[in-house]
Amino acid sequence: MGGVPGVRFLPNAITVMALCAGLTSVAFAMSGQWRLAVGAIGAAAVLDSLDGPAARWLRSQSRVGAELDSLSDCISFGVAPALVMYVWLLRDEGQGYGWVVCLLFAVCAALRLARFNSLLDDEPKPWAKGFFTGVPTPAGGLIVTAPLLLTNRLGTDGPWALPWVVSIWIVMIGLLMVSRVPTIALKSVRMPPQLIVPMLILLVLGVAALFYEPELVTVIGMVVYLLHIPYAVWKYDHLRRHPELWRTTGARARRSSRRVRMRMPRRQRVAGRLPDGSPAPHQQGTRRRPRSAWRRLP
Repeated sequence: MGGVPGVRFLPNAITVMALCAGLTSVAFAMSGQWRLAVGAIGAAAVLDSLDGPAARWLRSQSRVGAELDSLSDCISFGVAPALVMYVWLLRDEGQGYGWVVCLLFAVCAALRLARFNSLLDDEPKPWAKGFFTGVPTPAGGLIVTAPLLLTNRLGTDGPWALPWVVSIWIVMIGLLMVSRVPTIALKSVRMPPQLIVPMLILLVLGVAALFYEPELVTVIGMVVYLLHIPYAVWKYDHLRRHPELWRTTGARARRSSRRVRMRMPRRQRVAGRLPDGSPAPHQQGTRRRPRSAWRRLP
């Protein structure tokens, strides 16, 4: 399908920018700028959420773009967060197992993306639409930096700054990425009309709080995302056992076709003439039988 001339490169350019942001986080980590390091990973996540819609809007989807997006995700949310966590704590305090833990996380991110690519051509099950299998790689790459954010804001007087606790956290997030645990895709969330205004107000308050306490607000968002996983598991199982709740594309297509289909007029005579403009037969000398005569017939 042909795309919009002159801007077909835009989705790939957004993907390359996400890749550069992910790699820049490593440079910030090596210079000790931890807030900017996590911010660069967050910027990569925002850019990663834009390249797909941009490609669909500009009708410029391609196999090269899909492969480039997967490679960018592997580096930005697999390799870069692992290196950031290693440079931050596990390089000096990891006691030999820090590098192994970081390698495990990067490999889990690569495996998760490989599984995602292998399922692109398969039709998802009716009850699985709107769900991801495992924690998405951008979410995992951000959530794994939670101990760094807490240490940067609250100091080292807490379990979040212990190397073995950080190692367990990294391994747990890596296993969640390659697991079969269902997670809800944010693009499939439908907001009831009565909750739109309260959610907009909450969003404004959250953005305002993000400027004053970026570390704490980000960690709270990560915790909320992890807490939704039990609900996602319940909803996935509930939909699987209730076929009447499945939404199929065929039903949506039939509803849309009924909505736009126009009815043809039942009577072909309009203002005493046929549709082609010629006079109706009764105006060419044919006498119409009166209604009373029809009633007298046996």
